[in-house]
Amino acid sequence: MKPAGRLAAAIEILEAIDATDRPADRVLDRYVRDRRYIGGGDRSAIAGRVWGVFRRRARLDWWIKKAGKGIGRDARGRVLADLVLHDRQDVAGIAEMFDGSRHAPAILAKSESEALRRIVGGEFDSPDMPDAVRAECPPWLWPHMEARFGAEVGPAVAALGQEAPFDLRVNPLAGMSREAVIAALAAEQVPAVPTALSPFGLRLDRRRPVDAMAPFKSGAIEVQDEGSQLAALLVGAGPGMLVVDYCAGAGGKALALAAGMENKGRLVLFDVSKGRLDRAAVRLRRAGIHNAERKVLAEGDKSVKRMAGKADRVLVDAPCSGTGTWRRNPDAKWRYGEQDLAELTKTQRSILERAASLVKPGGRVIYVTCSVLRAENEDVVEGFLADSDRFSVLPVAGVWAQSIGETGCPATGPYLTLSPHREGTDGFFVAVLERAAQP
Repeated sequence: MKPAGRLAAAIEILEAIDATDRPADRVLDRYVRDRRYIGGGDRSAIAGRVWGVFRRRARLDWWIKKAGKGIGRDARGRVLADLVLHDRQDVAGIAEMFDGSRHAPAILAKSESEALRRIVGGEFDSPDMPDAVRAECPPWLWPHMEARFGAEVGPAVAALGQEAPFDLRVNPLAGMSREAVIAALAAEQVPAVPTALSPFGLRLDRRRPVDAMAPFKSGAIEVQDEGSQLAALLVGAGPGMLVVDYCAGAGGKALALAAGMENKGRLVLFDVSKGRLDRAAVRLRRAGIHNAERKVLAEGDKSVKRMAGKADRVLVDAPCSGTGTWRRNPDAKWRYGEQDLAELTKTQRSILERAASLVKPGGRVIYVTCSVLRAENEDVVEGFLADSDRFSVLPVAGVWAQSIGETGCPATGPYLTLSPHREGTDGFFVAVLERAAQP
């Protein structure tokens, strides 16, 4: 594809993303799959532009507004502004690509040219920008970020906007040590190093397709961010336990739970989506896990009620705003508003209450989100504890020592909070709550 064709494709994809509530990566993947003529290099360039526009959207929109009439804060306008501000293209060069020919974007209008000339030479990170714009944070979320990070808010939010590293988890059930997996990957010219905190984690030099790698085919590795690995390890799942993954999704954390159980005991995956649980089944088989069962949470189903008060461990990977995963999903930050957050916190509290009902005396419920916002984390947990005299917080450092190791815990308070600017992981929150044992 010519550069003009790549730009036209990026604009089409951005428009499609704006028109749907489906995740941006799925929209992009579908677009490319439907156009088999798009090669690997073209796909990389198109994806780079799409993700780049999302990562730079707040600053692009600030400059578009500053440019005045001529270009809009839409897919085409943002790509045009990105070419000027990020790529440092001149208007004449842009006009050559936006010429309306086959596979090229529509011809550059006179009003667009005039607007672009008004921002040519502009500093992408202008000192005149508000702090939230410079940090690529929706304005309504900035006070929440300040409440979480305080004086570190600038570098913390900026780190959330950078591209994420590519982490793998070694599956001990496959019989390969982390060192053996590193050697096997090196034989395929894939460099990997141990992660700093997770004893099962590997970090690759860059994002790579794993499907063809021998350790992946054999079930020895899975793609999983280091923070997600730590959250699963803090569940403390062990052989012989009844462990529930209450919001299992496609089974990423369930795979880690099963490894801790050594295929002994009972692992139950609950989720509202049959499709996600079906994807989990494929991953469970590849990992050699045979003590897991999947159940769709549906109205009228009595599976949860029958399990009340029986589980040793219940993991609640609650649906959330995903602020901790902006590095991987830069489109997510623009999909939520203040009202959405209020509705999410109600849902989280309700899910935590239902999941906690499954825990037996002396058992634990582990509340996890991939959000950095207090409203979805401490506020939900502490509201739940205020209304329940059966549960109390276990300081996370002690749980870390039991389930991960005596050293390395980055937490200084009762909960584990992770963020990319400090730990190099996605943003995560983990609270371990224990039910009082019966007298």
